[in-house]
Amino acid sequence: GLPPRVQVFAKAEWFNPGGSVKDRPALNIIQTALANGDLGNGKRLLDSTSGNMGISYATFGAVLGIPVTIVIPANASPERMSILRVLGAELILTDPLDGSDGAILKARELAEEQPDLYWYANQYNNPANWEAHYKSTGPEILYQTNGQVTHFVAGLGTSGTLTGTGRYLREQLPNVKVISFQPDAPFHGLEGLKHMPTAIKPGIYDESLADEQVEVQTEAAHEMVKRLAREEGLFVGISSGAAAVAALRVASQLDEGV
Repeated sequence: GLPPRVQVFAKAEWFNPGGSVKDRPALNIIQTALANGDLGNGKRLLDSTSGNMGISYATFGAVLGIPVTIVIPANASPERMSILRVLGAELILTDPLDGSDGAILKARELAEEQPDLYWYANQYNNPANWEAHYKSTGPEILYQTNGQVTHFVAGLGTSGTLTGTGRYLREQLPNVKVISFQPDAPFHGLEGLKHMPTAIKPGIYDESLADEQVEVQTEAAHEMVKRLAREEGLFVGISSGAAAVAALRVASQLDEGV
C-alpha cells in the first residue's frame, strides 16, 4: 500500500539518565550555576516541581555532590516521591489544591527567607531551561528527521521545551509549524502541564511562538496512556499521553487536508 500521508514521530526521552525530558534543562541549569559560582560550597539547590524536574535535579545533584531541596505538591505520585528520597533529595510538600503554583510560591518564600542556605534554580524563569532545548532537543529533532519535520508539538509546563526547540527549528526551517498543548481547564490531572490562562505565567514563556494551541482533556490523556501500553507496549506517563493526544489530533487534521 501507499505510505501514510502523515507520519507521527515521538521523541523517546526516557533514555535520559533521570528518565525524562527534564534532564536537559536540569543539567544545563546546574552547569550554568556552577560556572557562575551560584552553586557549590554546600549551597542547596532549591526548586518547585511536579516531579520529573525534581528527579533530574536529584540525579545530577547526587553525582555532583550538590544537596537538593524539592518543593512538590503532596499529591505527586508515590513512585516519584520514593525516587526523590532514594536519590537523597529533601522534600517539602505543599497543598495539592494549590497545584504547581502553590509549590512555586512556597519555593519563592523559602528562597527569600534563607538566601544563605538555598540557591533558587527557578526553572520557570531561568533562561538556562529553554536554552538547553535550543542547544540539544532542537538540533536532535532536525538531525533525526533529516530536516523533514513539518510540525512540532510540545506541552506547556515551564514552556522550556516549546520555547527552546521551537525557536531553533523556526530558525532552521522557516516553514515549520509550532504547536503547543495545555490542559483544557484550570483544575486538571495533567501533572507537569499548566493551564496558562489561569496559572502563574513562566517568565520564559514566549506567547508569540506557537502557530496553534491545542487543549487536552485529562480523561483523553489517561485513555491514551492505557492505549499506548496495550497497543504499543509503551509505558508512559500522563504528559506523554497528552502529547500523543495532541499530536494525533494535529495529524488527523493534516490527513484530512484541512
